[in-house]
Amino acid sequence: MQCSWKAVILLALASIAIQYTAIRTLTSKPFQLCPVPSPQNCGLLGGSETESPIEGRAGCDDYPYFSFNASRKTHIMVLATTRSGSSFVGQLLNQHADIFYLFEPLYHVQTTLIPRLSHSRNAADRRVMLGASRDLLRSLYGCDLYFLESYIKPAPANHTTDKLFRRGASRALCSLPVCDAFGPTDANVEEGDCVKKCASLNMTLAADACREKRHVAIKVVRVPEIGDLRALVEDPRLNIKVIQLVRDPRGILSSRIETFRDTYRLWRIWRATGRRPYNLDLSQLTVVCEDFLGSVSTGLSHPHWLKGKYMLVRYEDLSRNPLLKTMEIYDFLGLPMDKSVEEWIQTNTRGSTELSAKHKYGTVRDSAANAESWRLKLSYDMVEYTQATCHKVLHQLGYKAVKSAEELKNMSLSLVQDKTFVPFS
Repeated sequence: MQCSWKAVILLALASIAIQYTAIRTLTSKPFQLCPVPSPQNCGLLGGSETESPIEGRAGCDDYPYFSFNASRKTHIMVLATTRSGSSFVGQLLNQHADIFYLFEPLYHVQTTLIPRLSHSRNAADRRVMLGASRDLLRSLYGCDLYFLESYIKPAPANHTTDKLFRRGASRALCSLPVCDAFGPTDANVEEGDCVKKCASLNMTLAADACREKRHVAIKVVRVPEIGDLRALVEDPRLNIKVIQLVRDPRGILSSRIETFRDTYRLWRIWRATGRRPYNLDLSQLTVVCEDFLGSVSTGLSHPHWLKGKYMLVRYEDLSRNPLLKTMEIYDFLGLPMDKSVEEWIQTNTRGSTELSAKHKYGTVRDSAANAESWRLKLSYDMVEYTQATCHKVLHQLGYKAVKSAEELKNMSLSLVQDKTFVPFS
């Protein structure tokens, strides 16, 4: 018993060596964890860093991309900010027969964890939001929709809910087998009709529909910068490609003033009176420009972890030539473009400006006219302030500044420079 302490030390060292060897073995051959995707040989691979309490959620049948073959799923993320044209871009993906599309599922994370958050720069708030968002996105790309239930209020009963945010914006959630109100020949089902006619959403059926699709696309407006997604982009199981959508900050500000009337009430007062309120929340503008500058600077610097996974798209370019730009997007994704996508573009880019004004959250509009319509809505002093605050990102993205009220209202003069952003490949 005199040497018992030596035995304890030897046992501890042996235990550490065994654990280290096991970790090296697992991490050195990640692609061999699941050579044949089946629950029998995969166990609980592929879950998020914070595992969901849902039983049986992470068998390899739920994560078909774990086989790492050429036909594995492409996971698509539309990274944007509110009122930047992201709904339009999301629908360009939603129309594709092989894509399962979700409209801003992170809305539920924000309203549950940080209900007070509205373009906040509070570092603690953002860390909480980002951590939960990354876990949820990882699960959703694996078609684990049960994980989302933790954030839906009131909580779904028997995996059934009618509270999923903008459920009607997803074709897959408004058609068989998820919803039997519309047949396979019903094209372009209106979001309102889906909400009215489809029964409460069965999350199990929705997850099954997700797994039937070859690809998953998610629109995100609650992640500040591309750098916040690095852990997901670098995850070899996910095969994520990011489409970052940007828009002239002056256009974003104008659209938010029109759409979020209460939140942007003081901006409306400034526009109407010509006097800037002393208590105006300037972060409602500065946050947009700072996030754009940080994110775009990262993307255009071509870091190794974004190679083949990042494409920058200006809303104005998409508006002026929607078909050509959509073809470029699909080429970047490596997917053939459905005829249904082309038909949707033709239907949804020729609407009147009057129709566009009536449906502020919709996608039917005269896209070319809409791109710079903000010039007729903002006062020159507001534009001048925005240009001074956001001059770095305006220059970086190729948006011209105006020097007078006359120049601002001269619609024959475009403020969008011809500039090409080639995807990093």
